[in-house]
Amino acid sequence: MKDVIKGLAYVVGDSIDTDQIIPASHLVYSMSIPDERKMYGRYALSGLPTADQGLPDGNIPFTEEDAYESSFKIIIAGTNFGCGSSREHAPFALMVAGAEAVIAESYARIFYRNSVDGGFLVPFESRERLIDSIRTGDLLTIDSKSGIMTNETQGVEILLNPLGDVADILKAGNVFEYARQAGLMPK
Repeated sequence: MKDVIKGLAYVVGDSIDTDQIIPASHLVYSMSIPDERKMYGRYALSGLPTADQGLPDGNIPFTEEDAYESSFKIIIAGTNFGCGSSREHAPFALMVAGAEAVIAESYARIFYRNSVDGGFLVPFESRERLIDSIRTGDLLTIDSKSGIMTNETQGVEILLNPLGDVADILKAGNVFEYARQAGLMPK
């Protein structure tokens, strides 16, 4: 986990489920073979509805057509982000696409744990509803240590909830590296 995460925001709505994050039809690719792995980045957030179905900024694709990585590094979400199935492919796909963090009002528990345990991305929790004030394309900077997110575009600072104990797991890289470093399992 980086001390400072900086990048463009991509704003989504409430209850974004794992099939919207990575549709089941794209789970045919290997997560370990590089030529197949990159396909998770191409199809990350490709199951989102369009703006006319209630999604903020929904007509902007997360990953441009035929690209494997997104220009958006920070996802801003409402409540219950990552609901649906328990697939670890969802945070993995976001990581492969280049996302480094999600800031949501709340998470589905399994998505949150998969994000942390796999070291895929940093799941910050917001103290307020950000999807109504942040816009897709805003430049954001997150100071992981202080928990302050700065919207550089709007000149606003927002305090996020502390990461707590999960910060140590994310700094180690994943839950297994953390356990090795903490002497909880053999090196």
